[in-house]
Amino acid sequence: MTTPPVREQFLVISVLGPAPMELTTLLSRLCFENRCSIDSSRLSRHGELCALTLQVSGSWDALARLESALPILTRKHGFTINLTRSNPPAARPQALPYVAYVSAVYRPDIISEICQFFLDHRVELESMTCDTWIAPQTGGTMLNATLTVTLPAGTQISWLRDQFLDFADALNLDALIEPWRPQTP
Repeated sequence: MTTPPVREQFLVISVLGPAPMELTTLLSRLCFENRCSIDSSRLSRHGELCALTLQVSGSWDALARLESALPILTRKHGFTINLTRSNPPAARPQALPYVAYVSAVYRPDIISEICQFFLDHRVELESMTCDTWIAPQTGGTMLNATLTVTLPAGTQISWLRDQFLDFADALNLDALIEPWRPQTP
């Protein structure tokens, strides 16, 4: 008699805390101790806090043990945590990954305008990084944004690129969109 295969389940964990190395070490160790795998993670600093997001997989009982251990860890170390059960991402074999780079004088509406452009063109957002900085020459606040997007199958790439560049020109943004390339160390 053979045992049926264990069905993997997924949990997304979002944590805020002041010490990125401690936060990452504690959570990765807790996942390992509860027989869960970290499928993906993102860490970023925001002022004196850092944000860590993990997608963790495992059997239902391993995830349940992890879920019950997390509140104890957060109380002990003063982290803020949010947990959500998730499904694996849907396969999109025909989707094309692209990266859009935007640089401009900061305005509060720029990010929402860029996202609306992609939403209007049925382009999905995979990841986004935005940073502001003070320009040394002028003292003005500048914005750098990098958006990784996936173009739906059948998208005419040259047309979308032209539309994006016209959109960027209309908003006075320095922008570029190009195929995504894996980062090599």
